[in-house]
Amino acid sequence: MKLSYRVLNITPPATLALSAKAKEMQAAGIDVLNLTIGEPDFNTPTHIRQATIKAIEAGQADSYTAATGILPLRQAVAEFTNHQHHTAFTAANVVVTTGGKFALYALSQALLEAGDEALIPVPGWVSYSEQVKLAGGQPVLVPPASGQLKVTPAELDAAWTPKSKVLILNSPTNPTGEVYTKAELQAIGDWAVAKDLLIIADDMYGALVYNGTPFTSLLDLSPAIQAHTILVSGLSKAYAMTGWRVGYVVASEELIKPLAAFIGQATSNLTAASQYAALAALTGDQACVEEMRVTYEERLNTIQPLVEAIPGFHLESQPAGAFYLFPNVAEAVAATGFATTDAFAAALLTEAHVALVPGSAFGMDGHVRLSYGTDLATLKEAIRRLHEFVVSHQ
Repeated sequence: MKLSYRVLNITPPATLALSAKAKEMQAAGIDVLNLTIGEPDFNTPTHIRQATIKAIEAGQADSYTAATGILPLRQAVAEFTNHQHHTAFTAANVVVTTGGKFALYALSQALLEAGDEALIPVPGWVSYSEQVKLAGGQPVLVPPASGQLKVTPAELDAAWTPKSKVLILNSPTNPTGEVYTKAELQAIGDWAVAKDLLIIADDMYGALVYNGTPFTSLLDLSPAIQAHTILVSGLSKAYAMTGWRVGYVVASEELIKPLAAFIGQATSNLTAASQYAALAALTGDQACVEEMRVTYEERLNTIQPLVEAIPGFHLESQPAGAFYLFPNVAEAVAATGFATTDAFAAALLTEAHVALVPGSAFGMDGHVRLSYGTDLATLKEAIRRLHEFVVSHQ
């Protein structure tokens, strides 16, 4: 069998592969503590599930919908976005997608041609580069300055070429938990406007910021920056709805129309039941989001000092969003005698039964990603094992 270059040229997501390995070990009866996957440990709020059941029982979820999503949901997304960012979008500016991941994939397909470059700050989410490659584009990884985890216009400018077409910017960021400030986004936005670059703003974790940190979207900035910005978001993280697979794009009608045509050929519509769940989430009581946010904040403030107390583990800055820590472990890896961070993470899993994701998966070696999307008791035990593992190998 001769496979396509497209398939042979992509790398399977390391996060899913490591999570699958951890689950295999758990199924074999091994007490593995899995901190690899970026998934809330909460159930979808009750009022969302109940509203979905009512829609199913009323027969509303039995049929195809428009490829862009049901009109009430697209209106709700537009109104939700307008309320957050003082914009003036309508349903015509929205497409609903099968998760935020497919929204990003569809945008690569709609915007990129062979040879087009996409600037991707690293460390960054594992699928950005692979989706660009699947569209025939060229991912250009942009590392920050030494000792930093966020890029500036200086680093972006050094990576820019006349082939650069889009910038993919995620804040709060996966895997670091960093949040770009308004001033930082303003500088990047002004630079992108000057270069006439489109910015795909991945705001999936925008509701999850901690300790008084404000969240700023590129849509909160100047009209010129807004005009160059394509918003991608969804309900997986803030509403604990990963299994419902609800994402969306908010952009100009000029982009939405061809994007809708692509989605119509690729997936038809998002599952109708999930659309009614999303409608209930966006139009219902938002207290559930705040309750989960407060819980994540408590976890962050509890485990951060415990992680920093591990010999050779260092955080470059205070994480302020999402639900990840991304410590620099280069010193610990060297002190424990492992050749690479990947080897360190593999031994940690097999010996201490703690699963973390090595930073190489996100384009920055010498780090590991730890998800605190699980309960405090599990987190504390995992960190205890991690601390003991490092000490025992020194």
